[in-house]
Amino acid sequence: MDNIIIYTDGGCRGNPGVGGWGVWLRYKGTEKKLKGAEKDTTNNRMELTAAIKALEALKSDEIKVDLYTDSKYVMNGINEWIINWKKKNWKTSAKRPVKNVDLWQKLDRLNQKYPVNWHWVKGHSGDEGNDMADLLANQAMDSIG
Repeated sequence: MDNIIIYTDGGCRGNPGVGGWGVWLRYKGTEKKLKGAEKDTTNNRMELTAAIKALEALKSDEIKVDLYTDSKYVMNGINEWIINWKKKNWKTSAKRPVKNVDLWQKLDRLNQKYPVNWHWVKGHSGDEGNDMADLLANQAMDSIG
């Protein structure tokens, strides 16, 4: 089974404010860069959107995925919190609706479709992949204001 390496990042200027997401995929010596922006969003929504867009871009089910993010929100959510959210019908331990539930549900479906190994990387630390994803997210934000 082939392996794809993905780096994702999302950001926001103001929170809420103009936001962007970036994705850098590397597979068998080739690469693909994706980015997008929204005028009125949050940092967490952009982090989730980056992971979703990355997994939606995959063309084959016959791959293993290593996905790197600098978002502890995404890491903790997909690896820990989501289990109880689903058991509690998308409610938090405080019995409040899960924020960004629309994106969490999309990410959950994609995470079940592919064998994803989730990795956390410190942001702005000189990691080549994280720096590229951050650059793409910022380019996307620049493109809309």
